[in-house]
Amino acid sequence: MAMKGVKMTVFKHAFAVMMVAAIAGVVACSDDDNSESGNKYVNNWIYDNMQLYYLWNLDLPKAPAKSQNPSDFFNALLSDQDRFSWIQENYVELLNSLQGVNKEAGYEFKLYLESPDNENVIAQVMYIKSGSLVDTEDKDLKRGDVITHINGQRMTLSNYQNLLGAISENHTITYYRPTEEGPVDMGTLSLNTAEFAENPNFMHKVIETEGHKIGYYVYNFFATGPTAKSSQYNDEMDAIFADFKSAGITDLVVDLRYNSGGAEGATINLASLIGNNIDNSKVFTKRSYNNDLSAALVGEYGADVLLKKFTTESQNVGSLLNNNRVYILSSSRTASASELLINGLKPFMNVFLVGDTTIGKNVGSISLYEPDDPKNKWGMQPIVVKSYNSANESNYSEGFFPDIVNEDNRLSLKPLGDTDEELLSLAIDHITGGSGARRSSAARDGHISLGTSADFKRGSYNLVIDDERVAGAIRSSLVE
Repeated sequence: MAMKGVKMTVFKHAFAVMMVAAIAGVVACSDDDNSESGNKYVNNWIYDNMQLYYLWNLDLPKAPAKSQNPSDFFNALLSDQDRFSWIQENYVELLNSLQGVNKEAGYEFKLYLESPDNENVIAQVMYIKSGSLVDTEDKDLKRGDVITHINGQRMTLSNYQNLLGAISENHTITYYRPTEEGPVDMGTLSLNTAEFAENPNFMHKVIETEGHKIGYYVYNFFATGPTAKSSQYNDEMDAIFADFKSAGITDLVVDLRYNSGGAEGATINLASLIGNNIDNSKVFTKRSYNNDLSAALVGEYGADVLLKKFTTESQNVGSLLNNNRVYILSSSRTASASELLINGLKPFMNVFLVGDTTIGKNVGSISLYEPDDPKNKWGMQPIVVKSYNSANESNYSEGFFPDIVNEDNRLSLKPLGDTDEELLSLAIDHITGGSGARRSSAARDGHISLGTSADFKRGSYNLVIDDERVAGAIRSSLVE
């Protein structure tokens, strides 16, 4: 971005990782800019930052109208290739969502059309978050329960988005419980909400069957910890894999069906616990920024700044796994950092997918905001980088297609970790050399999916780059 002849104020930078929340921001204001207020002031900030960081910065309009609402202005800047950049009026809420902190009751769900013959919409509970209000207040709500009404109103194709937009506040649900004997009416349940930090390490166990010891790990988003400098979640992940290694697992199933992304640092940690014949000398992912940003980074730090390597982990189980294979349970919600994990492991081992085709996000973002500017409380999450693995592969913009296809859209759900649960049973069947009969029939009688609760959360479907050098290179190259 050319700024010669413009009197610059001091650049303020902070770089924030998703869920880990390191800070990132750039201010490039002239004296005239400082006298502006309202939309134009914020939009100048948006445009300056997008010129610096945005992956498709050459596609930005040359003279956009800066008087419009910042959200509309930001969206008008986006490239036709961009499905994922977003902006939020309150940067604190943006950062909280990226760390898995949301105001909620504590349940995740999948949306279906009730029947091809009507327009009713249902929401089936996928899992209850440990430590949430639904959990701690001992509400009778379980995985598999089917919600039909929110705040007394029946969900339909015409109103379900508005109704679900209200569940971040206290609300009621009317629901039933599918059973083998038929649906059981559970009546109406009042649910309270509060800001809640979800722990992504949802479940792990060792399943022993037919001479195999199968490590099963449910990981629901990528975060190193609940706060910016915390490593709590990574430490817990390390302990889980230490248990797997001590147990002598022969196979590994990582359940990412509800994992829509998160922080790159947590992704590298998990990859380093799984990959075979890897250490801190091996490349996990390569980054491609816009030309100006790449040049600034390389000029400041050298070519290795575009590489992220595995870490050496004593808890690594890669060498224990049969056929050098890891099983990933996937869904149409599996995205971003989850896909980065899959892509980064592929050059080193057989990554076997069971479930549905993933989202197809091979790009990452940073958080930009100004914590010390009272005139600008906006935060934005623009795409700044495209990711490749060590074999220079990034061909998953349409998602990863599973080896065993199952959309997991039936209303009859077993608990996660139950060996008869749909996707886990398919993985176990393949591990133990089963007949495949389950695979041939598993997708029948499924419902038409309309999306998931992740679609209503700003922090979903993100890969957040956690490297303060990105901001540092821009500062050193532009501040006069």
